[in-house]
Amino acid sequence: MEDSFLVQLQDFQLTQLEFLIRILVTVGIGFVLGLEREFSQFSEKEEVFAGVRTFTLVALLGFLAAFLSLTFTYWFFIAGFLSVVCIVAISFWVSAHQGSIGGTTEFATILTFLLGALTLIGAINASLALTVVIVVLLSLKVKLRTIIGQITQKELYAFVRFVIIALLILPFLPNNYFGPYNVINPREVGWVIVLTSGFGFIGYVLMKFLGTDKGILLTSILGGLVSSTVVTFTFSKKSSETPTLSQNYAVGIFAAATIMVIRIFLWVYIFNYEMLNGLLIPLSIVFCTALGVTFFFYKKQPTKPHFKEKMQLGDPLNIKNAAFFGIFYIGILLLVSYASTAYGAKGIYISSAISALSDIDAIAISVSKLGGSTINFLTAQNAILLATLANTLVKIGIAIWTGSKALKKYVLIGYSFIFIAGIMGFIILN
Repeated sequence: MEDSFLVQLQDFQLTQLEFLIRILVTVGIGFVLGLEREFSQFSEKEEVFAGVRTFTLVALLGFLAAFLSLTFTYWFFIAGFLSVVCIVAISFWVSAHQGSIGGTTEFATILTFLLGALTLIGAINASLALTVVIVVLLSLKVKLRTIIGQITQKELYAFVRFVIIALLILPFLPNNYFGPYNVINPREVGWVIVLTSGFGFIGYVLMKFLGTDKGILLTSILGGLVSSTVVTFTFSKKSSETPTLSQNYAVGIFAAATIMVIRIFLWVYIFNYEMLNGLLIPLSIVFCTALGVTFFFYKKQPTKPHFKEKMQLGDPLNIKNAAFFGIFYIGILLLVSYASTAYGAKGIYISSAISALSDIDAIAISVSKLGGSTINFLTAQNAILLATLANTLVKIGIAIWTGSKALKKYVLIGYSFIFIAGIMGFIILN
């Protein structure tokens, strides 16, 4: 069998069949990248020095250089890489003198050489994944320019602040527990702030660039990523202004509630995966019911209008709100710990219900963190379900207080099913 090996080293082996397969993958990578560049040339009427044939040959050159470096000496790879860099540098110099200073194709050519080498050593999945990323970036040139043109200075500063918090501050926070009940960990509090503010930032970006004028349903789904309570309040007020669209606004409210359940799944999964086993069936019942109610009222809509007025996006990343949420999260941790010590499970349930009056995120994260340590899993799971029910009651109250007469009827019908589903999940859990 040794004759079938082209390369047989201590840490690396390559058969003839593997060699042929990796050549085909390399050709495919070069072809796809070259095709994108040639298509860009024709669509944008720009001259590029490398197309399908050149990119394919560069990928094969990287493949061959890596093969020869493994077989003979690493100088083959260095020489191949430097030759590609030199050709690219000459091309860039000529293009710059002609008034074109873009270097996208040139850098893509160098990366293609490296992808060919990466494929030879067997990292096929990595090279294919990188190829997909490069193709997407190359093909999004016009779209990215449009997006960048819409970014405001405030949004750019918000992104910079988020990067600073996530990459420069968070890693250096102490990773130790201290304080009352020994439940405060600065690193974990930082993670909570980064995750929740990042989630809100994503919702802001989606609503800004996808637009809220594509329909009430899309607006409610995107808004539900940030806060289903805010969506309920906004659409309830709109229903009073335009009663004929009450059923449409009800659909949006139910859709946001469905997204809220997904957020609960996400927080429990991130902060205490073991707790998810017990909550899977109860939360799935609530989710399926909310989804069914949304679908039912969506099909019953007399019209499916565009949402002409944009929802208030607010600040893309409000540091004061993020800091407040961190303080609120610490307060919930201490409150639940105190309630558990002083009053047992009943105290936890009461504090969870009170905490959920504003929104579900803080209590879901806090109880998930304490589950299995300060409080047992069943009590933590019950607390999350009770918080979900309490938040549902709050949104019913908001709709009844501010919504139109028709919206009140729809919300009472729809949320009654969702509330009953939550009670069923609570019974099943216990």
